[in-house]
Amino acid sequence: MVSAAHPDETLPDEPNAWGIGKAVEHLVVSLPPKERACILLKDVFDYSLEEVAGLVDSTVGGVKAALNRGRTKLAASPPMKPARSADPETAQIVQLYVERFNRRDWNSVRELISADARLRVADRYAGRLSGSPYFGIYERMPIPWKMVAGEVDGEPVVIILRRDGEVWTPKSPIRFVVADQHITQIFDYYFCLWMLEATPLTLLGTS
Repeated sequence: MVSAAHPDETLPDEPNAWGIGKAVEHLVVSLPPKERACILLKDVFDYSLEEVAGLVDSTVGGVKAALNRGRTKLAASPPMKPARSADPETAQIVQLYVERFNRRDWNSVRELISADARLRVADRYAGRLSGSPYFGIYERMPIPWKMVAGEVDGEPVVIILRRDGEVWTPKSPIRFVVADQHITQIFDYYFCLWMLEATPLTLLGTS
């Protein structure tokens, strides 16, 4: 009710400041889906409050409240690390991961991953990779897909491609944390279909 009493225009503190890869990832890991969607639609893609309300199945007052909550959480969260130059070790691991994953050689893929590696599939799962059905889910996917190496903000990542007819289309990124030549953390954004639209992406090749 307090939000609804504010003026109809709810402007971000830094308009359109979220149009970079690290900031988009920050949205994913810091906010629940409704607040994230409202921030993204209003502050990144510059939709009106009425348009955002229609897209997230809410009211203008509800959107204002979600924007206020989301912006407060983002302001209070730890600062993002700046984009860094491509790390050769991570780039090499990414390339090996892509090659082995595309062969569905799961034993060889696991050789790249530490025994206590953590997995986060945005909006679906967060926990240990071991014991999770992660690889089996990809193996059973009914749609044609493959992976390629890429970069987001200069950081080596894996890009999932989905085949639409005869064309392979980027769908979502996967980011790694690498230590001692092994993957210690996997961040998979398969269920965040909007991420690549708001993220500067470079494909480095096909596999």
